[in-house]
Amino acid sequence: MTTDGLIDAGRGRRRCAWCGDDALYVGYHDEEWGRPVVDDIRLFEKICLEGFQSGLSWLTILRKRARFREVFEGFDPQRVARYGARDIARLLKDPGIIRHEGKIRSTVNNARRVLELQDECGSLAAYAWRWEPPAAERPAAMTWAALRAMPTTPSSTALSKDLKKRGWSFVGPTTVYAFMQAMGLVNDHVDGCFVRRAVDRDRRTVTRPTSARA
Repeated sequence: MTTDGLIDAGRGRRRCAWCGDDALYVGYHDEEWGRPVVDDIRLFEKICLEGFQSGLSWLTILRKRARFREVFEGFDPQRVARYGARDIARLLKDPGIIRHEGKIRSTVNNARRVLELQDECGSLAAYAWRWEPPAAERPAAMTWAALRAMPTTPSSTALSKDLKKRGWSFVGPTTVYAFMQAMGLVNDHVDGCFVRRAVDRDRRTVTRPTSARA
């Protein structure tokens, strides 16, 4: 890893070094990570996959993501919430995903919790974006040192605590912060990364969802 957290991206540009030179990972960094997401299915998918990642690298999950989407029916919470013992047994036999019974059961449980949040807040997105960190919580400069110093934040800790209170599982503060980073609730592209400016623009223009039942 470079001292400033950046690597050459060609054409006079630099990108965050954590994605290395793997084409799949580079595409994820350039096109997805940090872009604001307000779609319930994508938000649910991401928080589930972050749970599956626990103890593994994100690249491992990314390589299996297409199969995860297939066997979990696109991570539609309405469908996943109905899974029972036969579905869990089916998933445990699938070599294309992470066959961890606790994480599979957690995905089913969390799908049911999504439905409760949708009923309460109108959408999972409306709930999740309530926890967008205030400017005062963010570092003045997003250096590589600042990023490494933030495996969790006060906002991710508070969101984790609230999710657990609501019955969610595999949603510790570190997992939740990774979810917030990926879904654009924060912009953690390192200063100097060519994607950072585009993510800032997307975050300025995105319409934050609000609860229809507030």
